[in-house]
Amino acid sequence: MAGKKDKNGLAMSRRSRTVLIVVCVLSAGAAVWLDRREGNGLRRRIVQTWPRNDVDKYAGGIFKVVNIVDGDTLDIGIADGEYENTRVRLLGIDTPETGAGKGDQMYFGPEATEFAKKLALGKEVKVILDKKSPTRDKYGRLLAHLELQDGRTVNEVLVADGFAYADLRFANDRFDRYVELQKQAVQEKKGLWQNVAKEQLPKWLQRRWKEN
Repeated sequence: MAGKKDKNGLAMSRRSRTVLIVVCVLSAGAAVWLDRREGNGLRRRIVQTWPRNDVDKYAGGIFKVVNIVDGDTLDIGIADGEYENTRVRLLGIDTPETGAGKGDQMYFGPEATEFAKKLALGKEVKVILDKKSPTRDKYGRLLAHLELQDGRTVNEVLVADGFAYADLRFANDRFDRYVELQKQAVQEKKGLWQNVAKEQLPKWLQRRWKEN
């Protein structure tokens, strides 16, 4: 009987090892497929899970704006992990899409990007982090308000001049300020508010517009 148990145990052990090997091979194959499919996007999502002390590194720091991605996204000249610069998503606002990414170009998207370039590109800005918001978004971008050397805030200027919407989806320290600036811009028909049609607004804002 002991010999029979030993044989059964050995057979089970071999099957377990076989199953483990198959699982490992399939997992490795899936990882390779995802890496090829997602590329830098996958690596960025993995990198963003690494521990960061963003407050010590960025809060109150003054950095040069080295690149404008679109109206609400830019790069500042300080390394971020494997990246040469840090990508910043302007907190509390949203600008029309330019169509450079996966989405379609929206009304006033190119104008918002051009305005952001004139406003901030090559300028030194002070990074102001937020108490109500995380320091990063799901794409690993730093979330911040950026203050120009003349005391103006990039986020505020974009909304006040009608090149951005107050982002009503997420809480932040300056939420009420951005909402008020947008109301003024709408009343004065500044920037995009001069001719924009409701269907040209982002979907999230169209839904909110129904409530007002």
